[in-house]
Amino acid sequence: MTLTPIRRVVTGNDASGKSKVVWDGPSPGTHETATPGRGHTDFWVWRETPPPLAGNEDTGKWPDEFPGPPGGGHLRVVHWLARTAEAPPNEPMHAPVEVHGGRTWDRGGGNHYHRSYMHKTQSVDYGIMLTGERSLVLDERELLMHPGDIVIQVGAWHLWDSARLGCMMAFDMISAQFADGPAGTAQGSDAPLRAPSGRTLPPGVKPQRRIVTIDREPGKSSLVGDGPSPDVRIDPARPGFALQRMWVVDGAPAKIVYESLHLPHVLLPPANGSVLNVFTFPPDAAWRGKVGAAEVAAYYASIGAAGASAYSPQAPHPYLQQTRTLDFCIVLEGEIVLLLDAQEVPLKAGEITVQRGTRHAWSNRSNEPAVVAIASHDAR
Repeated sequence: MTLTPIRRVVTGNDASGKSKVVWDGPSPGTHETATPGRGHTDFWVWRETPPPLAGNEDTGKWPDEFPGPPGGGHLRVVHWLARTAEAPPNEPMHAPVEVHGGRTWDRGGGNHYHRSYMHKTQSVDYGIMLTGERSLVLDERELLMHPGDIVIQVGAWHLWDSARLGCMMAFDMISAQFADGPAGTAQGSDAPLRAPSGRTLPPGVKPQRRIVTIDREPGKSSLVGDGPSPDVRIDPARPGFALQRMWVVDGAPAKIVYESLHLPHVLLPPANGSVLNVFTFPPDAAWRGKVGAAEVAAYYASIGAAGASAYSPQAPHPYLQQTRTLDFCIVLEGEIVLLLDAQEVPLKAGEITVQRGTRHAWSNRSNEPAVVAIASHDAR
């Protein structure tokens, strides 16, 4: 096995309700193709919505399924190679063909080495670049993605090409509903949101790139938007903190819509839904000793999640929280410590945590900001 190992931390609660680490190590859900170094690693799979939080089974080991179980979804990282002399030629393009037993369509054009096929899945995907470089090819244009960039694929036709550097990219794929059958075109007329002109971000916070793609007409993918997150939330008590919203799924199956950030959900997803946010955590030293109950309460109230706070003067961190969510947490930059009831888990860029309704906090003990992408799914 030559796939790059990726550390995965899975949390849970013990019999007394205290949060703990259940599994910690390279994710075992590896699926390598016949080409060494090409394949994907599964981190978590769910077959029903809302997904369960309890259980002793490691669902990352479940049999491979693409684009994820109907009515559920999965989190995986794909490993693609750079183009070399061993790369086979691209297959010719062809008319759409249904593959994988349905919910996926293929138009050829790839080689399964550095270039995927032009394909479409009945899903809404949060695609998060981790390493390398990758071109996102749509029917109307091509976009180059770098580490930290995020694309929301809303059931669109697309092709991937990692010819120059190869890449690793995470995908949280959520089962969707095509209202018009295999065409899977956009529904509704919600206007895409854009970042306000001249907006100033807190010191140390980088604008988070958000790409949104969709099929406006049958068989043709197009770009809805490519730019900084239009919705940034700050915490005045923590200079340098930012929450940048990416997308909201407001039910199951997910809808094929142009925009979702007009919905009010920030930290907490809607019933049977999901939210994707990117957090910048400044060093704790910048605000330590200046935050108490009032400041914490104001922050959680400002993002509509007053009940999420688990603050107490005795807590290991003022921003201790607990939500009934399945959270996929990907460290994009820097170093951060995941605080649980009885454990501290240092994490660095490229490592992934699957949190199952656990009481926790994020503590940045370094001297630089840490950036974490968190996709939260309503759970039971």
